[in-house]
Amino acid sequence: MDGLLFLIFAAIAAVCGLNVVLQRQPIASALSLIGVMGSLAMLYLLLGAQFIAAVQVIVYAGAVMVLFVMVIMLLNAGAERPTGASLMASTLGVPLLAGLLVALAYVLFANFPDPRPVRFGEFRLGGAAQVGYALFTRYLLPFELTSVLVLIAIAGAVVLAWREVRK
Repeated sequence: MDGLLFLIFAAIAAVCGLNVVLQRQPIASALSLIGVMGSLAMLYLLLGAQFIAAVQVIVYAGAVMVLFVMVIMLLNAGAERPTGASLMASTLGVPLLAGLLVALAYVLFANFPDPRPVRFGEFRLGGAAQVGYALFTRYLLPFELTSVLVLIAIAGAVVLAWREVRK
C-alpha cells in the first residue's frame, strides 16, 4: 500500500512540476508549485518524517507561496508571449537533455552501486529535536550564510522599491 501511495504522490509531484514550467499564466504556475510542495510533504509523511512534512506545508506551501503570489500580483505579470524558438535550442535541446540524464545516471550508479531498499516509516531522524540539533550544530554555517543572503536580498528589494517611490 505504501508503495502505491508513493507512486501516486510522486506522479502528482512530477506532473505539477512539469505544469510549473509549461504554464503560461504565472498564477497557475504558482498554484502548480503548491501542488508539488503538498505532494512532497506527503512523501515525507510516508517516509516517517512528520516534522519535515509539517514544515514543508507551513513554510513552503504556505508562506513562500503566498509571497510568490503577492509578488506576481504586485508586478501585474500577465501571460507570457510566445516567442520563436531558436534553431540551436530546437535541434540540440533533446539530445543534450538525454546526454545529461545518461551522465547523471552513470554518476549515481557509479557512486551508489548497491542501494539499500527504502522501508516506509523506518526513517526516525525527521523529528523536531533531530532537525534542530543538526541545523544548529553540523549545518550552522550554511544556515547563517543563508540568513545573511536573505537579509541582503531584502535590503536590495527595499533599495529598488525606494528608487521606484522616489521617481
